[in-house]
Amino acid sequence: MERISDICCTVGESPTWSTAESAWYWVDIPAKRVWRLDGVSGAARFWTSTEMVACVAAKADGGLIAGMETGIFSLELGEAEAVVQTRLAAPAAGLGEGMRFNDGRCDRQGRFWSGTMFMDMSAARAVGELYRYDAVRGISAPVVSELLTQNGLAFSPDGRTMYLSDSHPARRMVWAFDYDIADGVPSNRRVFADMSTHVGRPDGAAIDSDGCYWICGNDGGCVLRFTPDGKLDRRIDVPMLKPAMCAFGGKDLDTLMITSIVSGKPEDAEWGGAVALLRPGVQGVAETPFGL
Repeated sequence: MERISDICCTVGESPTWSTAESAWYWVDIPAKRVWRLDGVSGAARFWTSTEMVACVAAKADGGLIAGMETGIFSLELGEAEAVVQTRLAAPAAGLGEGMRFNDGRCDRQGRFWSGTMFMDMSAARAVGELYRYDAVRGISAPVVSELLTQNGLAFSPDGRTMYLSDSHPARRMVWAFDYDIADGVPSNRRVFADMSTHVGRPDGAAIDSDGCYWICGNDGGCVLRFTPDGKLDRRIDVPMLKPAMCAFGGKDLDTLMITSIVSGKPEDAEWGGAVALLRPGVQGVAETPFGL
């Protein structure tokens, strides 16, 4: 496992590999930062937004699409430190006080998906909702509702299965859905993995070329791999207590980036908030840019 310099993110989330740029992107949510790591030179830098950026995905025409505090935005990253942000859409009912978008990514057809959450997790308010956005139809009505802490979005290699988790301590569940790739509509929701029988809370996820689902075990210090039929077949222990999300990237898509969250616990002082790379021995699936 290789640590990316001395970078420490308070809440490191949403790693994604841009094949077009040969670069990694991720965010530090409370710091309002978008990070980039050049996959060739190893140079790292960040940009700062005016509001929290919770998740990002590459756009086919350059830049990023992001789920933020007040909606879904297009982000342009230039030489200046400040992000140039343009709001694309927001839920019809708006985002209430204390809410923001959380986990998000594109499906295999280039539509952007992201969900909302109430930021004070101790309140355990099931007001989170999952939305779909594309440039033609705009933002959807809520597709999934009554979520505590939306997380774990992923799509199978053929795009016909969608995964979603709720990482709140009171829920700890991963679901699978049948996914209509033509219309972008999930159906037949069922339990894929009940994390109450495993280690950690199901945070951010990735899919490998075998169709297996990788999920970060937040609070459990591990990354778990589930086969397409929901069987746990691998566990990788990591030095950070709160791994937040993982993503495949690198030239051959055989490197796994793991972001993490500062726990504040003494035993986590060295690695909490770190961003790390490892080679798990399998390849991932390239992400489809938004709008491709």
